[in-house]
Amino acid sequence: MEQHLYEAEHHAFRDLCREFLAREAVPHNDEWEKAGIVDREVWRKAGRAGLLGTDVDEEYGGGGQKDFRFNAVLVEEIVAAGASGLGFGLHNDVVAPYLTDLTTPDQRKRWLPGFCSGDIVTAIAMSEPGAGSDLAGIRTSAVRDGDSWVLNGQKTFITNGEMADLVIVVAKTDPSKGAHGISLFAVETGTPGFTRGRRLEKVGLKANDTAELFFDDCRLPADHLIGQENAGFYHLMANLPRERLGIAVAAVAAAEHILGITLEYARTREAFGRPIGKFQHNRFLLAELDTEVTIARTFLNHCIVEHNAGRLSVTDAAKAKWWTTELQNKVADRCVQLHGGYGFMLEYPVAKAWLNSRVQTIYGGTTEIMKEIIGRGLGL
Repeated sequence: MEQHLYEAEHHAFRDLCREFLAREAVPHNDEWEKAGIVDREVWRKAGRAGLLGTDVDEEYGGGGQKDFRFNAVLVEEIVAAGASGLGFGLHNDVVAPYLTDLTTPDQRKRWLPGFCSGDIVTAIAMSEPGAGSDLAGIRTSAVRDGDSWVLNGQKTFITNGEMADLVIVVAKTDPSKGAHGISLFAVETGTPGFTRGRRLEKVGLKANDTAELFFDDCRLPADHLIGQENAGFYHLMANLPRERLGIAVAAVAAAEHILGITLEYARTREAFGRPIGKFQHNRFLLAELDTEVTIARTFLNHCIVEHNAGRLSVTDAAKAKWWTTELQNKVADRCVQLHGGYGFMLEYPVAKAWLNSRVQTIYGGTTEIMKEIIGRGLGL
């Protein structure tokens, strides 16, 4: 389907992203997957190429483009390159608004230049061993002590967690208020009491470092509070639609990529004397998948436009997140089946895509939580 979302400057940016990934990521993917982490220097190279902080003000070294289409282009190209270890999407799409919209001038001067140059890799720490979707159930606490905050607790499943130089940590500052007693804190690498646990072994996304984080009497300066005290839940709710939109971008890009690979395979792979795509069952299946992916792309593009206009609702973001990620998994599963035994071999891109797809319906809010949000929006 012809897209009308992107303009000339986005196509030029796509060329830049594609060239960067072909040069700096694709040749190293296998090595990074074995290591379980990407090379730290690739972040600085991305910063020099202008791929980080595209919507951060130019005075801090950013691109100054308040246009989520640039974010989407980068994520789409990362997916197409199979460079699943690059946590640029989380950095640009998820963490950026906390640092641009909720910080003081001094905080922005301290962190944003490194954010854009790649000298500061970021992460956000919400999930805990006993609290994932239930943010009100977190146990990590921050207690005011003079001109400091003392942070105690544990986080898990943290993307970029091992490499991050700056982590935004969600903590309870007033337990009596439940979700309304949560605050956000910026924790820098090297802060006493901040340690990292083991690198978590995952089913997919092998090159993307995911870690446990520990805070034991971790003392933070008072000015490391992000946003307003006890307003963390509201800050998170305001930014989660953008995070879920970013996940939907990756989901649709992956579904399109997997489908494209499989269509080519169906045209060239023969069985019983003819290409497998010529069998009616397979042809109908591919027709159905192509239709659904086109519908997903159409709604996603609408959501991107709405986000740029400041109109993307919480419920529409939830719809985009759950529908596209479930579709990504469906496409991956059906395409593995169409590849037969080869689809189960990791040397085939469809196999890795299948493994990498599974987590999409879990992080950023599970499908079940997304449906809860939509259901409440219907007044149920």
